Amino acid sequence: MVEVWYQACDAVSRETRDAVREALGEHGVSMDAIERTRPPRPGLVLFETVDAEVLDTLRDLGGGGNVRVIALQTGGKALDSEQFWTLLQAGAADVLAWQETPGAAAIAAARLQRWEQVDAILASPVVRQNLIGGSPAWKQVLRQIVEVACFTDANILIIGESGTGKELAARLVHTLDARRNKGELVVLDCSTIVSELAGSEFFGHERGAFTGAVGPRDGAFALADGGTLFLDEVGELPTALQPQLLRVVQERTYKRVGGSRWNATNFRLVCATNRELEAEIARGGFRSDLYYRLANCVFRLPPLRERPEDILPLARHFLVESRPGAAPLEFQAPVCEYLLRRRFPGNVRELRQLMSRIASRHVGDGPITVGDIPEDERPSEKLPTQDWNGSELESVIRRALCQGVGLRDISQCAAEAAIRIAVGEEGGNLQRAARRLGVTDRALQLRRASRQQSP
Repeated sequence: MVEVWYQACDAVSRETRDAVREALGEHGVSMDAIERTRPPRPGLVLFETVDAEVLDTLRDLGGGGNVRVIALQTGGKALDSEQFWTLLQAGAADVLAWQETPGAAAIAAARLQRWEQVDAILASPVVRQNLIGGSPAWKQVLRQIVEVACFTDANILIIGESGTGKELAARLVHTLDARRNKGELVVLDCSTIVSELAGSEFFGHERGAFTGAVGPRDGAFALADGGTLFLDEVGELPTALQPQLLRVVQERTYKRVGGSRWNATNFRLVCATNRELEAEIARGGFRSDLYYRLANCVFRLPPLRERPEDILPLARHFLVESRPGAAPLEFQAPVCEYLLRRRFPGNVRELRQLMSRIASRHVGDGPITVGDIPEDERPSEKLPTQDWNGSELESVIRRALCQGVGLRDISQCAAEAAIRIAVGEEGGNLQRAARRLGVTDRALQLRRASRQQSP
């Protein structure tokens, strides 16, 4: 039985709520009224008319994409096309009209069950221990990758700056692929392929096919048969080889260099690039027909500057990784400030290298201090101060006031956000989070407990 929550807007009657609950129960979904705190699992918002109450509820519950929400219309005037998109923009992950959609209960149940499966995978060690991060931007793309990897066999294109974790994401796709008797993951870096040997790298060759071919050799297409072929930096693929790759992707057959026999192959194709391939197509450097074959599903991994909430959790993870078997260490407050303000043009890879250097300098069991930061990594001038209560904060408050949010709710949301950020950045350690928030451990525990128990 899948357990989900629901929030019914004022116009929805108790009889309607009970009817929806009973119908979903027949499809294995148990539906309970929402708690005041943000729910950790998927749920439904029941409504009749698209009004401010519905949109505000969706923004509160589904905003940021961290919680999957179905907006379920249970009555009233039929929605027009624009209203469907408005509900999605407000935070709904899907929109269903209960009375106008045949089998609406079965459809909603299938959506909710799928989302629960994806959330369970996201919480599993294979994901949490390899692709670290809890920021909305990171969790949103990771959820999409997990769903496509587990429940489809689609070709995948991963786009992102250098060091954002493209190969880790590709390895996750292969790990989660549900094919029976799955073959190996074959990795081929297109940026390192020598033009003269490119054909052999992909297709393999027969003995005597060229000078130095003293024996037959399998290429990437043969080695990946039954498994996954990961083409890293596919944007560097030689132009002459692109139509040949397109043929294999389309027909799943190839010939070895120097051979005459067609060989069958069946692999899942995952590609990655730090280039904007659509711009390369416009410049004539990449074939559009190949691009659309590779890009069944396209995922853009956010750079580290777009997921600052993940910097400290990643830093702690890399520190533990650099000191296997040793007790986890805390960071001195100026070190945290330094990491959060430092630029990382090399993204997660650069952060990992920095933490490895810091770990190599650290001695003892005390916290990581500013002296552990290598001399060439220290700021050359005073770090600029950031006015935390400046124009950005005023802009957020102004939007809240325009939407009719009162002072009490604004204060409560700000406090809950501060707690959520502090606990997240401290890796769930309430003692460290309490110190950052300037409260006692007990006060933080009581506040979190009261939020979870609020009706």
